[in-house]
Amino acid sequence: MTSIDSNFMEQIFSRGFGGWDFIGFIGLAVFSSRFIVQWIASERRRESYIPVAFWYLSIVGSLFLLAYAVHKADPVFILGYLFNGLIYFRNLYFVYRKKTAA
Repeated sequence: MTSIDSNFMEQIFSRGFGGWDFIGFIGLAVFSSRFIVQWIASERRRESYIPVAFWYLSIVGSLFLLAYAVHKADPVFILGYLFNGLIYFRNLYFVYRKKTAA
């Protein structure tokens, strides 16, 4: 590890771990878990498949990450998660519309 790397790591871990960090990590874990859920569902079906749980995990994870981004006042991060929920809710609408039509 170079001195730049160790200084960087020291800066990250010296400030401590707060509640907002916890929210950010929970959001990241939930948002990332959606890919594992999708992968397992696709493997079971032996085809590409997106289960309904994928969309719920997307919504919850992106809301946590958006809250964290707003707290950090990071405009790039905020913009990255601000409109995602609309897409996820729209996909859930299509899923449930198809189920009621069947």
